Amino acid sequence: MQIRDPAELTAIVNVGDDVELHGLHISPDLDTITYTVAGAIDPERGWGLAGETWHAMEALARFPLARSWFNLGDRDLATHLYRTDRLRAGATLSEVTAEIAAAWGLGCHLLPVSDDTVRTMVTVPDDGEIGFQEYFVQRHHDVTVTAVRFDGADTARPGPTVLRSLADAERVVIAPSNPIVSIDPVLAVPGVREAVEARRADVVAVSPIIAGAALKGPADRLLRELGHESSVVGIARIYAPIAATLVIDEADADKAGKVEAEGVRCVVAPTIMRSPAEAAALGQIVLGQ
Repeated sequence: MQIRDPAELTAIVNVGDDVELHGLHISPDLDTITYTVAGAIDPERGWGLAGETWHAMEALARFPLARSWFNLGDRDLATHLYRTDRLRAGATLSEVTAEIAAAWGLGCHLLPVSDDTVRTMVTVPDDGEIGFQEYFVQRHHDVTVTAVRFDGADTARPGPTVLRSLADAERVVIAPSNPIVSIDPVLAVPGVREAVEARRADVVAVSPIIAGAALKGPADRLLRELGHESSVVGIARIYAPIAATLVIDEADADKAGKVEAEGVRCVVAPTIMRSPAEAAALGQIVLGQ
């Protein structure tokens, strides 16, 4: 890491995207963070491994009932095979995640928000409630969403060190991820929102919305479809109860006053991370608040 020893960093990660497909337990957010920090991510797709091949999926597509719409690369399959085997042997998701992170040489701590099953479900007009991956991958997040629910969250328990990590952290950072389907499922696990609220003075959020739009993915559309404002002001309104500071991009500098009117301190900075150097610069700003 360019600005902190990896051992000082902990990421608490959404598991609402997790899905069982092809007989495998797939944890997309955990894997994307693992591959990104390891420098192995496919930079164009933003998921999976660079230099991947797809022979297994091509062979699977031969079978008429195979759910081949969910693509897994040949090398990426090894991660899911290992995770599934270890879970079936009785290991927890937290234990398996630590093993995978160590195998990739991450150094930082990667924590699933819960070892229990939490699944993001979205309601679409024609078909009612469907799983997140069906919405995001199979339908290319190109359908209107009228509701989002986190199945299992009410009875889920935080991972064994999640609450302690939040309590002990020097700074709690809410990454510029989709607030509806990446951040909310984390906060929905009992005790997590309360733990973040208790640290509000030390919580810094980075807006995922720049000039009214998301850089990628459906965050801007989801915000509008679910009654929120797709702007840094709307993001401030969502995060004000849990974060004292919101970092917004220079493109939205003219909205700083409106952001602060929502009850958060506003910091204007370059937030688009096109390179490790730009990411490190943003990290310095966030940790300096």
